[in-house]
Amino acid sequence: MEPQVAELKQKIEDTLCPFGFEVYPFQVAWYNELLPPAFHLPLPGPTLAFLILSTPAMFDQALKPFLQSHHLQSLTDPVDQCVAYHLRRVRQSLPELQMEVIADYEVYPNRRPKILAQTAAHVAGAAYYYQRQDVEADPWGTQHIAGVCIHPRFGGWFAIRGVVLLPGTETPDLPRKKPPDCVPSRAARITLLEGFNFHWRDWTYRDAVTPQERYSEEQKTYFSTPPAQRLALLGLAQTKEEPSPIFPEFPFTTLTKKPQIPSSARSWLSPSISPPVSPGP
Repeated sequence: MEPQVAELKQKIEDTLCPFGFEVYPFQVAWYNELLPPAFHLPLPGPTLAFLILSTPAMFDQALKPFLQSHHLQSLTDPVDQCVAYHLRRVRQSLPELQMEVIADYEVYPNRRPKILAQTAAHVAGAAYYYQRQDVEADPWGTQHIAGVCIHPRFGGWFAIRGVVLLPGTETPDLPRKKPPDCVPSRAARITLLEGFNFHWRDWTYRDAVTPQERYSEEQKTYFSTPPAQRLALLGLAQTKEEPSPIFPEFPFTTLTKKPQIPSSARSWLSPSISPPVSPGP
């Protein structure tokens, strides 16, 4: 890895990794060459970028402390806000650089995604993006089959959170790293894609490889809850108090506890309490 890339990667990792994130460098050209022009990132090919993903540890190490602060914007998802806060810290850690941060959920006015996160994860070598085209003589006929990324250490128990672009920082000699093909057989790929497309609610597709760590039962409950209901699950209610000065760069609306908080919510709101260990497959 080029010295400049290694130094930048280390700085970003120092900011994010203690909170359950991982960082992977890639070139814009690697991403653009796999996609039609409408989805290209409008930057020179050698432009340096970093993919950011969250591991199962993010729930305890980043989200819980963020919830503990009780500083959440109204009507938006707590996880998205937490990730945005930490990505903003990346920008603050490298003030000398021009930087653009694209979250995985961002779209243009025409609803076209600003970043195809799974493609970015694949070209960055973070996770293998398994698609229908990866199954020889597939059995699905006219059915639509969406692809899914699998991480070599966490299987499907992770999430792609966004991309950090560094316009003006070009690394033409950055070595390309292929993602590990951890689901190599045709039968296993069929099982994976069918599990993701038809049975995603049972979580089993995430165990396409034996993971080093899974989401806790607490996390599974949280992420199974529709975003609009997550504040209620956490025992939080919006108020019209003045924004808190703790994070003045964010126009946060203060949220307060309901008079009676469910015991499960108390554990989520306390970073010192570890969730129960998720049972094995």
